[in-house]
Amino acid sequence: MLSSRLVNALFLGCAVLVAGCDRQSGDAAQPQASSEASLAAGNIDRSHKGSQLPDFVLADPAGKKLNLQSLKGQPLLINLWATWCAPCVAELPSLDKLAMILNDKVKVLAINQDSGEPQKAGAFLKQRGVTRLDPWLDPRNDLAFHFGAETLPVTVLYDAQGREVWRVSGPREWGDAETLKLIAEAGN
Repeated sequence: MLSSRLVNALFLGCAVLVAGCDRQSGDAAQPQASSEASLAAGNIDRSHKGSQLPDFVLADPAGKKLNLQSLKGQPLLINLWATWCAPCVAELPSLDKLAMILNDKVKVLAINQDSGEPQKAGAFLKQRGVTRLDPWLDPRNDLAFHFGAETLPVTVLYDAQGREVWRVSGPREWGDAETLKLIAEAGN
């Protein structure tokens, strides 16, 4: 008998593949990430406003641990992404730009959802010139399950007290003036 956690993880994994990015298909089935200009603005979802920051521990490729709860005290923008997800890859440069603009006033945390090969995320970011985002890993997709992610990318903004402000499912241009106004809602 499968545990309910395993069944839920399998269900979520299937939903992500069906509804979002498709890493199993050839190039013709999934367009390659081209530029920031091609990103559609993901819709802001405030239905979870006030929800508490989850108590999860992440790791980097070297095995260093990070407890999300330790980040309370400053606003936090969590982005779930994967190397096989074209919309995720397309928005990485604008997330990197946002991290530079915010200059640690809001912590931007990119959390890779690939399983296996933990060193792959860091190398992938470096190859694309992404220098301000650390390659944090969530190989069991615990956060994707927690956020009810049906597709990637998923981005969630928390205020300094660890309360959710809003979330976005799908890609977004992160460095524009509209987004900076939205991020200011976290009270940075």
